[in-house]
Amino acid sequence: MTDSLVAPAVPSDRSPLIASIACFTFWGLLPILFIWADRLGASAMEIVAWRVIWALPWAIVLVLVAGQGGHLRRLPRHTLAALLLSAALIAVNWSIYVWAVCSGRTISASLGYYLNPLLNMAAGAVLFKERIDRPGRIAIALAAVGVALQGWALGEFPWVSLGLAFSFCGYGIVRKSAVVEAQTGLLVECAILVIPAAIYAFWLHHAGHGVFGTAPMVSLVLALGGPSTVIPLALFAFAARRMPLTAIGFLQFIAPTLQFMVGVETGEAMSPLRAFSFLFIWAGVLVFLVGAWQKFRAQRRA
Repeated sequence: MTDSLVAPAVPSDRSPLIASIACFTFWGLLPILFIWADRLGASAMEIVAWRVIWALPWAIVLVLVAGQGGHLRRLPRHTLAALLLSAALIAVNWSIYVWAVCSGRTISASLGYYLNPLLNMAAGAVLFKERIDRPGRIAIALAAVGVALQGWALGEFPWVSLGLAFSFCGYGIVRKSAVVEAQTGLLVECAILVIPAAIYAFWLHHAGHGVFGTAPMVSLVLALGGPSTVIPLALFAFAARRMPLTAIGFLQFIAPTLQFMVGVETGEAMSPLRAFSFLFIWAGVLVFLVGAWQKFRAQRRA
C-alpha cells in the first residue's frame, strides 16, 4: 500500500475495481506457475531464487514508471533498517509458500491467507491497542477452532498455514512502520535479497542441480516469477489508492479461495475432518466480512 494521497476515482470509473479483482485473481492462480516449474524439475528454493532475481528489473521499471526514482535517494536509515527486516520476512513467506505448493500443500497455504486478515486484527489489538468489536472476536474464535481442527486432520502442527499467516502479518506490520511507497519498498527489498539469491542460483548451477538455462521452457517459467511478483503489486497499489479499504478487504479473499480450488483440482487430500475445519475458517471470514460491511455502512451514514 502507498502513503501518497491521490484523488479518488469518480464512481463511473471501474478501473480500480477491475485492477483489484485482477490482482487477487493473479495471486490466487500463482500456485499454477510454481507447480509448473516444479514439474519441469525446479526445486522450491531455485524457484524462489529466480523469482527474486527476475523481480528486480521489473521492480526497477515499476519505480521508474511511477516516477519514484528520487525516493530512493531520500530514504532515511531507519526506513532502510525496516526494509531489511521486511525483506527477511517476505523471503521466509515466499520460501514457505513455494515449498508448500511444490509439496502438494496448496490447501494449507490457502488457509494461511484466509487467516491473515484475522491475524492482522489480533495484531492491531495487541500492538496498536486497536479495539476488536464483537464480530471480530467471534471471527477470531471461529478461525482458532478451524486451525485446531486442521492440525488434528493433518495429524501434525499446521506450521505451513501459521508460518505463512504470521510471516505475512509481520511483513505488513513492518511495512506499516516504514514510510515508503509500495513500489519503492519492493525494489529495495528485491535489491537486498538479490545478492543471496544470485549466489544460491550460481552455486546451484555449478553443482549441477539447477535447471535454469537447461531448456527454454523451464527457463521461461522461472523467469515469469519476476513479473508475476511485481505486476500484481502494481495493480494492488493502483486499486488501494482509489478504493475504500473495506472494499479491498472484501476482495482479498478471492486469492485464498482460488488457491484452495487449485489445491483441490490438483488432487490434494481433503478428508471430511479437514473439510469441516474449513467450514469454521469460512464462517470466521463471513463474520469478519459482515462486521466490516456494517462498520463501513455506519461510517458512510455518519
